[in-house]
Amino acid sequence: MDNSSDAHSRHRCAACYRQFNRMEHLVEHMRTSHHSLHEPRCGVCGKHCRSLDALRDHLGFGASLPSKPACAAAFQAHGCPLCLAVFPASAAVRAHRPTCKLSGAPHPSSVQSLTRSMSRVGARGGRGAVALGCKMVGGGSDGTLDVCARVCVVDEHETILYESFVKPLIPVTHYRYETTGIRPEHLRDAPTVKQAMRRVQDILLNGEESYSYSSRGAARLLVGHGLEHDLDALGMDYPAHLKRDTATYPPLMKTSARLMSNSLRYLTRSCLGYDIQTGGHHHPYDDCVAAMRLYKRMRAISHLHLHGRPKDGDDESTAKAFPAWRQRELERMSPEELLAMSQPDYRCWCLDDDRRC
Repeated sequence: MDNSSDAHSRHRCAACYRQFNRMEHLVEHMRTSHHSLHEPRCGVCGKHCRSLDALRDHLGFGASLPSKPACAAAFQAHGCPLCLAVFPASAAVRAHRPTCKLSGAPHPSSVQSLTRSMSRVGARGGRGAVALGCKMVGGGSDGTLDVCARVCVVDEHETILYESFVKPLIPVTHYRYETTGIRPEHLRDAPTVKQAMRRVQDILLNGEESYSYSSRGAARLLVGHGLEHDLDALGMDYPAHLKRDTATYPPLMKTSARLMSNSLRYLTRSCLGYDIQTGGHHHPYDDCVAAMRLYKRMRAISHLHLHGRPKDGDDESTAKAFPAWRQRELERMSPEELLAMSQPDYRCWCLDDDRRC
């Protein structure tokens, strides 16, 4: 009886704690699950979760799935509902919460007063990531076609590098004034989409005449929520390895049969502790700041159990950690050894910070 129990425990995944009857089933699970030390983890039991939403379910708040009672009780007493960290004492939680909960960005009216002076700040020589946000109005016969009518770019310090209304290439049939606050007179003398696109490119490329995507030093990281949609509206393209999209980053996505995007409004509330897009006119500055704050929070996560950074040129998403021809060798490994050689199927943003991992 004891031998059977020991054999079964040896077939338990070291990351998600799922148990398997046969070792080859555990190996196949590790081959397809892409568990890694970059995944969000429970601060009580150490279980790896695919996303922050899955971890919230595990900890039992706002849960759509059953939680683990012991972890939920410990988190209720000593956990932070924003960063999901668990602290050893209530005093530590009280000291942490004011620094974890952020306040909203400045009111749009004060942002607009800065626009003209800040939009002339030179983009050349800039460092660090920048966040892009666009506001769309409606085009086409029924007004459902999204066309860019306002663009904003901020740096990591939430300083506006560029902000302007944009004149669409096609007639606007629905200004969506209730949410955009955009009127026809705002677009009459505005820069064209092509002019706005060139200005954004100048910021991203640090004033270089041509694209230099091969080296990190030439082009800047681009942060946003739904970046593909915004870039398409501007008629731009940008390399995937330089984009940081909060809508498609696995730890920030919904948990379901397949990963799905969360709204920026939900992520700002659940991860940063304040509300955006609550009513009235939505300024793209708010979206830029929220996306940048989410990026910086995820980038700052320290994975304490990592033993070094990938070598230059290594791509974790394409690493073949479990080749089929090694099946017999893999089946002789322990679950912990399998986890140690497992690779994520996405690049963790903590790797953007040279001081970490």
